[in-house]
Amino acid sequence: MSDAQNAFQGFHVRQVPMTPEEEEKAAIAQTMREEIAQLVSVESVSFLDRSPVIGAINPIAAPMHVETITSDDGSAVVVGTVTFTKQFEGAPACVHGGFIAAYFDEVLGVAQSTSGNPGMTVNLSIDYRSPTPINKPLVFKGWVTSVEGRKIFTSGTLHDGDRLCAECTAIFVSMRPEVFEKMVKMRAEQAK
Repeated sequence: MSDAQNAFQGFHVRQVPMTPEEEEKAAIAQTMREEIAQLVSVESVSFLDRSPVIGAINPIAAPMHVETITSDDGSAVVVGTVTFTKQFEGAPACVHGGFIAAYFDEVLGVAQSTSGNPGMTVNLSIDYRSPTPINKPLVFKGWVTSVEGRKIFTSGTLHDGDRLCAECTAIFVSMRPEVFEKMVKMRAEQAK
């Protein structure tokens, strides 16, 4: 194989040690992570405001604007709009697939809550169709496809303009009240 064919080889592995300038930036980033942890740990603030996806006070979020609209058939469709900047880059000039997964989880999580008996993600499956660019407005859409007992099935898409970047399906399971209460207690204990 030629060098051109191997251009992506080693992309995910640092080949050389950090320069002093890079080490300095890494130290600053660690300090910022510690400050962010303190900022979002305030108990008097809504969970939604601390969310790493839509949180207004969480500086690691590329805040996504989320709204629910009614489709022509009367069903709810959740629309999330976001622009990912350089810090969300995976492959050159593209959004890292892990962030796409997190944002799909958020949009489909809002969509499944429209079923009236919301739950938690138990399965999230994404088909990446084309590279998703950074620094461009992107649109996530999500909707409920069916409900079977406690299972809520959802689907969604991610577009850059007219271009389909990814499709997603997810299954959520409605949470029993005692499970939710246990999670709230766990959170209170972590705050101590």
